Amino acid sequence: MKRENLVWHILRDILLACGFILILAPMYLVIVNSFKSLEEAGRDFFALPSSLNFNNYTELVSKNSYWSYAWNSTYISVISMSLVAMVVPAVSYAIARNYHKTYYKAVYFYILIGLFVPGQVIMLPITKHMTALKMLNPAGLILLYITLSLTRGVFLFVNYIRALPIEIEEAARIDGCNTIQVYTKVVLFLIGPMLATLVIMDVLWFWNDFMLPLLMLSKSPDYWTLPLFQYNFKTQYSFNYTMAFTAYLLSMLPIIVIYCAGQKYIIQGLTAGAVKG
Repeated sequence: MKRENLVWHILRDILLACGFILILAPMYLVIVNSFKSLEEAGRDFFALPSSLNFNNYTELVSKNSYWSYAWNSTYISVISMSLVAMVVPAVSYAIARNYHKTYYKAVYFYILIGLFVPGQVIMLPITKHMTALKMLNPAGLILLYITLSLTRGVFLFVNYIRALPIEIEEAARIDGCNTIQVYTKVVLFLIGPMLATLVIMDVLWFWNDFMLPLLMLSKSPDYWTLPLFQYNFKTQYSFNYTMAFTAYLLSMLPIIVIYCAGQKYIIQGLTAGAVKG
């Protein structure tokens, strides 16, 4: 092996090790301290727990309306993602197959403008308009998620669908399928990898999002999602950070499972999109 290659491999391994430590160190602290009492964590924050103490978990799930906040997060994420999965591919298919028409091309570029607008810029107008519409509630938040997801989703799907062979759809039409049947029975199967990619990426966003729920759901604790519950956790529990770590860990578990289960679909969708593009 050449000296330059050896140096590069050593530097690469060092950088990977540093990244590995930076990612796992916070996770280690969260996990080990969730099994400690507040007194034990105060004695040695970095040490392993003396025993597996599940008192924090028991107290968290049995009090403080934790399951209500978990239900709010699940409800908002599932409904938002279901509607996004229906709206984005349908809009993208209509644009992709009519891209040669000025109207559809104009709609496409109008939607893409949203990609260039920083999120901080639209926060104040969003809050003002949603307040005027009396939609500072979960329904208003779901509507915003669908709208904001449209820009990225349309950008990904239009190019993906345009690269699909039109001959497959023409063969379906010859067999007697109308446009809706072509879309539901042919196109949706062809765009499956990209659809799975969009679903998983957006679920990660919806579940972990903090800013939009803070703007839309702060008027009532009954509307809080898990990120809002964690944000207000310190006020409720003073400095009981072991309970806070327990709440963080429990809220991460479902989304970690979903990501691990769908990781291959993300890679497959992005790789297929790159090849087709």
